[in-house]
Amino acid sequence: MRHLLLAAPLALMACGEAPEPEPSPTPEATVAAPRTLVAADFDPAALGAKIVGPQGEEPEAAIVSDGREIARIRSFVACPRDTQECVPADMPEGTVYTYVHEITLADDLDSSPGTPGAALFRMTRPATGFNRSVGYSRAQAEAALGQPDAITVTVDVEEIIWRVTDGSGWTPGRSLTVWWQSTVPPEGPADAYSLEVQGMTASATGPFPPAENSVERGAAN
Repeated sequence: MRHLLLAAPLALMACGEAPEPEPSPTPEATVAAPRTLVAADFDPAALGAKIVGPQGEEPEAAIVSDGREIARIRSFVACPRDTQECVPADMPEGTVYTYVHEITLADDLDSSPGTPGAALFRMTRPATGFNRSVGYSRAQAEAALGQPDAITVTVDVEEIIWRVTDGSGWTPGRSLTVWWQSTVPPEGPADAYSLEVQGMTASATGPFPPAENSVERGAAN
């Protein structure tokens, strides 16, 4: 009789409903935060020959906001040091190309106290082939901004941003040179950059590599 009493609770448990499984957690999309990069100084002596495009070695263009020229951009792309002639079609796969952009503010921009001082130069497309080497001219930063370390470089959704985070503000008429490297040569000038200065935003044109899917299609062909 005792054995039957002990078995009764077990029998009731066996006949009861099985516990429902815990719901699986719903996956959430992860948004990549901007990453700060180590910015190296610009060293022209480390570069080889420049690519000669339809507009020459160093194409120049105006940066215009609301019909007003606020700056000019002069750009070039160079092969590695000791390269005598930079012709991408003749270069080995994996060649590193250095993209260089010199942005010069217009002389007539307002530099009076109280003028918005925030400024940045950025990409508006992902940096195809970016090898994480990037920087700017510290000497020009000191001359234009009052401090050699006044620029912070970040990458956000694979777009590089050079942001003025220190100094006394970008002096009108002064130039800043920024650079970055890619294992993909440019496909030509592209509206792939943007300048923000003194509360104005304007697109900028300069050499830029093709989109990654275009590179993949070209490799397949």
